[in-house]
Amino acid sequence: MRKKHVPMRTCVGCRESRPKRELVRVVREPDGKVELDLTGKRSGRGVYICATEDCLEKARKGRQLERALNVKIGPEVFADLKRVLDEQSL
Repeated sequence: MRKKHVPMRTCVGCRESRPKRELVRVVREPDGKVELDLTGKRSGRGVYICATEDCLEKARKGRQLERALNVKIGPEVFADLKRVLDEQSL
């Protein structure tokens, strides 16, 4: 019996490798807009982050999201990400 392959991704906040389903995808769309991709299928440059406030804070302070997506991210985007992550953890 074969094991099913589990795709792994690395969190930009804590740099830990986890199963893709446990992480939240943040995507920079072709027009430069940065949003959460809850489906994991939107087009654009994507990075993954754990659904915890700690990882989001580490990524914000270290500017890992901005570096990985090659775009300046405003505070309103981080506020939106925090709100959605809080909803996800409930």
